[in-house]
Amino acid sequence: MQYEPIKKTLGDFFAGSLLLRKILYFLMDILLLRTWHVKRALKRIAPLLPSDALILDAGSGLGQYTWRMSRMNQKWRIKAVDISNEQTAESREFFRKAGLEGRVELQILDLTCLNDKNCYNLILSVDVMEHIRDDEQVFLNFYNAMRPGGYLLISTPSDKGGSDVRDHEGESFIDEHVRNGYGIAEIANKLTNAGFNDINARYTYGKAGSLSWRLSMKYPVKMLNVSYLFFILLPFYYLVFFPLSLILNTFDLILNHDTGTGLLVIARKK
Repeated sequence: MQYEPIKKTLGDFFAGSLLLRKILYFLMDILLLRTWHVKRALKRIAPLLPSDALILDAGSGLGQYTWRMSRMNQKWRIKAVDISNEQTAESREFFRKAGLEGRVELQILDLTCLNDKNCYNLILSVDVMEHIRDDEQVFLNFYNAMRPGGYLLISTPSDKGGSDVRDHEGESFIDEHVRNGYGIAEIANKLTNAGFNDINARYTYGKAGSLSWRLSMKYPVKMLNVSYLFFILLPFYYLVFFPLSLILNTFDLILNHDTGTGLLVIARKK
């Protein structure tokens, strides 16, 4: 199933207007469960960062997390990088219009080529690592780019049904993924080999969250892969299922999960 063309269409539709882009970010904030988990983790990490922290949004996509972090602390400086020329250009224009050029830098970059040294107090990587084959090189690049005492925050699918894969022979729901997901031991081992300490990984998208994902993301994406005419029907679809998704997301956020289709990982460089 192709997700990136739909993401591109949404980005193009909301690209021209400052207000429309902010509306897009607001909708993503309340609809996407991973955003709920990342927001909470950022709030917990924020007081531990210097007031003038330098942050890397590694795989910034449409720029929603860069926007959120730019509003959390007006002294933070953020470098947002992505491999997509078009998404980077659209995000750069948005942050220029928002008057944040001085604090937010947008750059086209393949993370396997990241060569910054001892720069960042926080590196954020949301739904990125499942797209990168040479993940160990990227983890090493993250470590080298981070200042001592810095934090790495990762959100990615797990190997317990992440990418909607239920067995070893299954294929990812998202064609652009190069891996279906990580096991906790696997990603912790790779981060340890890169040099990270204090690695904490926990499951997200438990039973409630997985159901919410199907209702709010999987089925709409499947419809849009059939025809973009379904964009016309989406408001009516979400009118029915959005309230239920909010309830399911709330349960997923407040409960601890023995297993789940997502992983939230926090690691440090001492």
